[in-house]
Parts: sequence; C-alpha cells; structure tokens
Amino acid sequence: MATSHARLRIGVAGLGTIARTAHLPMLERRADLFEIAAVSDLSPTAAARLGARYGVEEKHRHTDAGQMLAAGGLDAVLLLTSGSHGRLAAQALTAGVPVFCEKPLALTLAETAELTALTAGDDTRLMVGYMKQYDPAVEHALRELDRIGGPEAVHAVEVTVLHPSGDAQLAFAHLPAVTDVPAEVLAQVRADDVALVRAAVGDDPGHQALYRILVNSLSHDLSLLRMLTGTPSTVDHATTWRRGDLPEPSVEVAGSLPHGGRYQLRWHYLPDYPAYRETVTLHHERGTIELVFPSPYLMNAPTRLTTVTAGESGALRSAYTSVEEAFERELAAFHAMVTEGRAPRTGVAAGTADLVTAQRIVRRHGEQAGVPAGGEAGA
Repeated sequence: MATSHARLRIGVAGLGTIARTAHLPMLERRADLFEIAAVSDLSPTAAARLGARYGVEEKHRHTDAGQMLAAGGLDAVLLLTSGSHGRLAAQALTAGVPVFCEKPLALTLAETAELTALTAGDDTRLMVGYMKQYDPAVEHALRELDRIGGPEAVHAVEVTVLHPSGDAQLAFAHLPAVTDVPAEVLAQVRADDVALVRAAVGDDPGHQALYRILVNSLSHDLSLLRMLTGTPSTVDHATTWRRGDLPEPSVEVAGSLPHGGRYQLRWHYLPDYPAYRETVTLHHERGTIELVFPSPYLMNAPTRLTTVTAGESGALRSAYTSVEEAFERELAAFHAMVTEGRAPRTGVAAGTADLVTAQRIVRRHGEQAGVPAGGEAGA
C-alpha cells in the first residue's frame, strides 16, 4: 500500500461528459494527490487531445480500456465509461489495481457477484462514485440527523428530481462533439449494454426505460437514502407515465424505511425546465431537514441545506452552504482508500444493495402494470 502522502499514478478510462466537466479538472486541481498517467477513450481524437491536454505521454493514450489496464504501471484506475463497469472493474481487480468507478457499478447482479468474489469482502479495493455522499451539505445533514435521534426519528423522506435535457445543462461547457468512434465499436458497446439490461429486467421496453433511469440517475438518491435512513425495506408502489412525446417517462416510487418511516421518489424529465433541481427532504417529529442539489456539472456550486426546527414562539429556519466541491472530496476519499485502507462510503456490497433495490422497483412496477419483469428482477 502506498503512503498517505503518495502521488498516485492514475489511469482514466472514458473521457466523456463527466470526465471532461468534473473528474479531469479535479484530478488536475489535486495534483498533490494524483498524476494522470494514462487515458483511454473509444474516440481516438478524444484520447489524443485530452491526453495531450493533461500531460499524458503519447504511448499511454489508448482507445481500448482493457489495453490501458494490461499495459500496467498504474496505482489505481478511474472507470468513467458509460453503462456497466463490471467487466473493466473485474479486469482491474484481477490485476491488483484499486478501482474508482462511476455509477452504476454494474447492470446485473451476476456482474456484482464476480466483483464480490474478487474483492473477497475487502471494501478497500473498489469505490463507487456517488459524489453526493461526499457533499459537505450531506455530511452536515447527517450530523443534524444524529442530533435529532438518527434514522429512527425520520417520519418520511420525499425526493423530487426535475431533470432538464443534457444539452440544456451542458450548454455552458461548449464540449466538442465526438464523431470518430468506429461504427462497429459503437455498435458492439450498445449491443453489450442492451444485453445486460435485458439480463437484468427482461424484454419489456417500459421496464428497461425505468431501470435505466434508476441506475443512471435515481441511483444517487437510492445511495442517499441508504446513507441517511438505511436501504428501503419495501417497495409498495412503482409507476411510470409519459406526457406528450417526451423521450423519458416520469417515475414515482414509494415504500417503507427500515425504522418505520416512509419514502417517496419522484423523477421527471423536463427538457426545457430552467435548471436541474434535486430535492431530498426528511421530515421528523420536531422539524425538517432539506437538501437542494444543483446540476452536477457545475463545479463548486453549493448544495443548500435548510433545517426547520421549533423556536420559543415559532419556527426557526437555518441554512448551510459550502463551496467545497463534492467531486474533489470523493477523489480525496479514493486516495485515502488506496493509501490508508479507509473504506469508501459505497463499495461493492453497498453498490450491489442499490442494484437490488433498483430491480425490486422494476419488479413492483411490473406487478402493478400487469407485465411481469423478466431477467434477474423477475427471478
């Protein structure tokens, strides 16, 4: 294990939107902790251009993540590719390379079972990148929750996500389009993704659409529920609906929490909504704890924590914000995992638990709609 002050040689697989807007700038900012030693992307142009931008030697700019891992010389790897990270994570772990992977950890429980076997219960070999778990406002909310009695005090949790189009959220970034991924490579990536989703939830398009929303977006909220109140005990209600010709359905999920409270998740794709807004509200007997998250693509934009409690003659409302960046803090936590053996807030076991919850939601959706889920969710 490297020392706690070691500068880790990092390989970055996947140079898409989240890499370009968040991870690469944060790795550069924390040059005291990390050196970007290798990069990989399906786009030769992206690998060459971003490799040069971040000082990566030409011989370490790859178009195949497997080849980057096989080349060796890395202390750790960041898996920022789209879709499942199961195969690449397994390859890295087999080579003894610690892994940071963006969500989702995987798309199937078969994949996570392999990762569980490879890590042998050691939660210091892989970290799932739920940056909101490292948001200073979330940590402050946890302390407030402890103050009022912990998860047992929570009466209800309400989550609402208002999701504009990706183009609307990223207009400020002026990211160049990627157009040079070979057609046959892109077709294989898409085929693999479709096959994994089918293995997870079956053939029904409605179940597949819901599952993709759960693992790609609402997974953040499932991770926050797990962290704040515990993994949901039941899924009593799950439905989707579409308005007009919107490409994504709205989602509504409800059920019970481990300590007797209830939760409700609502997710709406609203292409022209003015700004991304994600609200997580916890109600307890003596007040409310509310988190409002901005777009994840805006670095150092603060999450707003508002607490409402009873005063001597009325309600007391207090607010907390911090411009500390959650992406930066999670990378520092990854460094501590690799160099000091500190367990991350989400490793393989917790990432698997979120996937199980997502499949339970799809199963309940199928029961309500009269269209049973297939794949692992229906087993």
